[in-house]
Amino acid sequence: MSDDWRAGTVERLRALILAAEPEMVEEVKWRKASNPDGVPTFSCAGLVCTLETYQDKVKATFARGASLADPSGLFNASLGAGTRRAIDVHEHDLPDEDAFVALVREAVARNRS
Repeated sequence: MSDDWRAGTVERLRALILAAEPEMVEEVKWRKASNPDGVPTFSCAGLVCTLETYQDKVKATFARGASLADPSGLFNASLGAGTRRAIDVHEHDLPDEDAFVALVREAVARNRS
């Protein structure tokens, strides 16, 4: 990934995800010619979320997001999907960090239940 706002956004979200749960496992999957950096995935008792970069956004997709409470209204993408939900982050528009960490923790708790 080029060194632009998206790289910084991925790093900030990555840090929040890893800080939210000490047992979180980060892997990079789905490397291909069109995306040689692959997709960072985060798991704890199952897949929690992925971070993907697009030209105009960074997408944090929660594997079981439809089953999570989202009192802060962070989910703004994939709202019609059956199981997943996503947060599209645009330049200069990071989600509330406390709410994001709470969502990650809830996703881990859901995986463990």
